[in-house]
Amino acid sequence: MQDKIDKRDRAAQFRLRLARAMEERQISRSALARQIGVDRSTVSQLLTDHGARLPNAHVVGSCATALGVSADWLLSLSDRPESAAELLALSLSMTEAPRALVDERIFEWHQEAAGYKIRYVPATLPDMLKTRTVLEWEYAPHLGRTADQAIGASEDRLTWMRSAQSDYEIAMPMYEIDSFAHATGYYQGLSLRKRLDQIDHLLELCEQLYPRLRIYLFDAKRLYSAPVTIFGPLLCVFYAGSHYMAFRDRDRIEIFSRHFDTLVREAVVTARDFPEHLQQLRAAISRDM
Repeated sequence: MQDKIDKRDRAAQFRLRLARAMEERQISRSALARQIGVDRSTVSQLLTDHGARLPNAHVVGSCATALGVSADWLLSLSDRPESAAELLALSLSMTEAPRALVDERIFEWHQEAAGYKIRYVPATLPDMLKTRTVLEWEYAPHLGRTADQAIGASEDRLTWMRSAQSDYEIAMPMYEIDSFAHATGYYQGLSLRKRLDQIDHLLELCEQLYPRLRIYLFDAKRLYSAPVTIFGPLLCVFYAGSHYMAFRDRDRIEIFSRHFDTLVREAVVTARDFPEHLQQLRAAISRDM
């Protein structure tokens, strides 16, 4: 807590929070006294003393440990009763990220954030915006006979995006869409017909879903971003290849939300201009037909 609290108010708040923690843990005065190594009368005094004096640090720490709360919370220095270790465990989690489209964990995160703005920096073109033929080309080595099921899952994500009442902002480096259009780097070997169909599909989605779907392109020479999805104020998830790293604490979510806002603010191609950029790419590669 940031506000300065009067000593008497802090002492009163300590008594209230100590009593609350004891009630929630169903721990009696005698039981707490035994656990922290003091007389029962000492615990009674902690709960009933109306003065401005707080117990010493050893007693506060022992009470916090016995009750499974943080000493900072008992002393009104924090609004969260969890210990630092518990807060860290709740704020950061690691989830396996299989190289496949059937990923129920991602879908659960999207469902949890329904109605909130979702910001997304994809590792490649967003799966849910890809055509079936591009997905088959991309994932065939990994999915084998499950390709139909996996591609159906991607289509389900797009259907969800249409109905979930969430705004989607997608920021990609300029080179990603250019590399796709010209079949270089990651997209080497992708046929011209598949690329043209994908560009037409993106143009159609932009027309159908704007402004709920907004795609921005930033200059990777000036800005960098790891693949990340920010699910409103609830969590942000980094893609690290084999695992997702998810944060739920507000401070980190706010930091990465500001990072995404910078990508949008500094975009070299805005959401309004993105369709025109696609049209120019399409015209350029159509000459190769």
